[in-house]
Amino acid sequence: MKAAAIILSGGKSSRMGTNKALLKINEKTNIERIVDTLKLSFNDIILVTNHPEQYTFLGVKMVSDVYPGQGPLAGVHAGLNSSNHDKNFIVACDMPFVSVELAEVLVQKCDDYDAVIPVIHGVQHPLFAVFDKKATDKVVNSIEAGRLRMKHLLDHLNVRYITEKDLQGYSSLDLERVFFNMNRPNEYEDAKRWAEADDLLRGK
Repeated sequence: MKAAAIILSGGKSSRMGTNKALLKINEKTNIERIVDTLKLSFNDIILVTNHPEQYTFLGVKMVSDVYPGQGPLAGVHAGLNSSNHDKNFIVACDMPFVSVELAEVLVQKCDDYDAVIPVIHGVQHPLFAVFDKKATDKVVNSIEAGRLRMKHLLDHLNVRYITEKDLQGYSSLDLERVFFNMNRPNEYEDAKRWAEADDLLRGK
């Protein structure tokens, strides 16, 4: 696919108490699960991290924030800035059930938009979304103006919003899993339980 996948691994994991990207789910680290899934469709994978020494085992391209300490927006900027593709799927490292099929759908729906943002049950998901590289300058403008919330950026972009009605091929349970964020220890336990159940269904 003519698009890059950008994984943001810059959070402080303060609610989890440890680096959630490196937590193990079914013998694989969370970040490995995400990378392995994305490799099914994306040849170019970029990991945005300010601690590249922790992720050398992944064997993927790594870049660090140009604007450190400025939150997810800085990660989006670093990823877009280093990408060689116009279309870029961006995902946070705390989403262990990433769907590469859904990522492909979002890329296909980007067309001439600056971004494609899922809105599931009324909640926007800008960290499971597609951004066009041409949005990079507006990301810079937003950071340098101190407008660090993703919503501030989206207000200045030509955005296509995709709701669950546009994703009829996915059940409510499918979407709940895909957009599940693993931020707290109890959510990590949920993720492990779900992953084990999934493997049992596949006969692994």
